[in-house]
Amino acid sequence: GRSYEETLMILELMPYRASYPILKLVYSAAANASHNMGLNEADLFISKAEVNGGPILKRLRPRARGHSYPIKKPTCHITIVLKDKSK
Repeated sequence: GRSYEETLMILELMPYRASYPILKLVYSAAANASHNMGLNEADLFISKAEVNGGPILKRLRPRARGHSYPIKKPTCHITIVLKDKSK
């Protein structure tokens, strides 16, 4: 429910590693809204943000005496929906 500018300020100052990809995603969503739908970026707000699990990349790491340990690299799908305040 936050505005677009407020979201950008919060994400730029967060110390977490995941904040940068989310910041890029919010920039991209706003650019898509302004280019494809003709909306003004100042009037946008985030109506929905959800993160769902994605596929897990599995690899095997060789270990001692012929054994192997799995390496699991989980991924996620991030969805951000922007809406116009005037509507």
